Amino acid sequence: MSRTAVTLSLLAFAVTPWLARADDRAGGKDLAALQEAVEQAIERAEPSVACILVSRSEAYAGYPKFAPANDGSGRLGKFVGPVRDPFHRGMSDQDLKLQKQAQALDLSLPDTVPESFGSGVVIDASGLILTNAHVVRDATKVYVRLPGNRGSWADIHALDPRSDLAVLKLIDKVPDLKPIRFGDGDKVKKGQFVISLANPFAAGFRDGSPSSAFGIIGALKRRAPGNPNEVERSKQSIHQFGTLLQTDVGLRLGSSGGALLNLDGELIGLTTATAALSGSETPGGFAVPMDAGVKRVVEVLARGEEVEYGFLGVQMEPAFNGKGVQVSATPPGMPAAAAGLRTGDVIVAIDGKEVKDNDDLFVLIGLGLAGNKARIDYDRGGGRDTVMVELAKFFVPGSVIASKRPPAPGGLRVDYRSVLNQRPVGPFGQRVPDEGVAIREVVSNSPADRAGLQRDKVVTHVNGRPVATPKQFYAEMAAAAGKEVELRVRGFDNAEDKVRIEVKN
Repeated sequence: MSRTAVTLSLLAFAVTPWLARADDRAGGKDLAALQEAVEQAIERAEPSVACILVSRSEAYAGYPKFAPANDGSGRLGKFVGPVRDPFHRGMSDQDLKLQKQAQALDLSLPDTVPESFGSGVVIDASGLILTNAHVVRDATKVYVRLPGNRGSWADIHALDPRSDLAVLKLIDKVPDLKPIRFGDGDKVKKGQFVISLANPFAAGFRDGSPSSAFGIIGALKRRAPGNPNEVERSKQSIHQFGTLLQTDVGLRLGSSGGALLNLDGELIGLTTATAALSGSETPGGFAVPMDAGVKRVVEVLARGEEVEYGFLGVQMEPAFNGKGVQVSATPPGMPAAAAGLRTGDVIVAIDGKEVKDNDDLFVLIGLGLAGNKARIDYDRGGGRDTVMVELAKFFVPGSVIASKRPPAPGGLRVDYRSVLNQRPVGPFGQRVPDEGVAIREVVSNSPADRAGLQRDKVVTHVNGRPVATPKQFYAEMAAAAGKEVELRVRGFDNAEDKVRIEVKN
């Protein structure tokens, strides 16, 4: 009997007493309709769910042609071991040893048991696979196997530690890839029936066929296990501020990156084996909801870009009677101060969504993403008002992978100035300039490098025009392509220098 049939049989057993209190014929039809809906949802989504096989072995370095790039780019490449002779004819002991080693490293072989594993879902027919970042973090090789024993080696297209999400890019073309259908994660309700499709304990590593399970949504906005201290939590996963769906579906190791579906077979969450990873007892399993904020993150990762979380630039008091967050300070030069928010204001809603406590503010501002505008509703002295704020960037520590990086005109890559306000940079007692963009990277031997420009300096003007965001900086530099530009640069002493560099076409 299949796993699905067993699950539905148990469900039927569980609901039989309830059905007995209703009309037998109507109850039987309802149960049959539920069973049919579950079966159709699984059939619809199953081709889009993958088993992800991961190796973190350093042995690939012994095969230079197939060694990963090892430059933080996420380019892991394929692996093809020596030609194998199943009968070991004419092979020395050393040859046999090398063949066995290569076989253990070749994740594309159906009988090679992976040292690490997880699940993923197809989000684009070009070969993009969504999974949890912890599934592939520090990987040296990744192989993705889909139902029907189809598969390909994969690179890490983009990885974001704060959302614990990553997108893989298949290296070989796999025909007839079927992207999963996204549902509305904002409309998920407690008690809603859900289905999971994943690969617990690498159950599908040979043929790529995921296992199914059935349950309900137990709770919304649950926190991931982690440090309860708010300052420490702010440096880690955004899910520690209460974003996760909780389900009574048991999610074991290998389920991370799997699909949590509604009865229409649509993706409403990405399952994560949080309990197994933390080594703690937790009620059921968890999933990252596919709500509007998370979908924005997925879209950025699918483009191969870095996720830039929104930053408002306020200091906050503890939760204000569960009816908003009181502002205790608005540092100069940050979005809140520029928009006119003041000490004592109580933020009660962001983009129409209620703010009850500091966690709500962190999540709604963060998932608004840098460069976007957020509508802030606030109370001031008993009166309600609204202001639009263009968000700066929240500083995310940890290893970020982005296959598509911004240009480096004149040898410069820049970032939002707000990241300097959140990092321990600059001499004690000196502050970040109130305008401009931060120099993030100076390319070696570039015009910027030869001019002596340094990381963490702030560019305030390009050819006399003020630049407040990276977008504005890159636009001004593009307009000056093929010419020499004058940059006004400030440091933490606020002294201004004028530097001229050449920008090539």
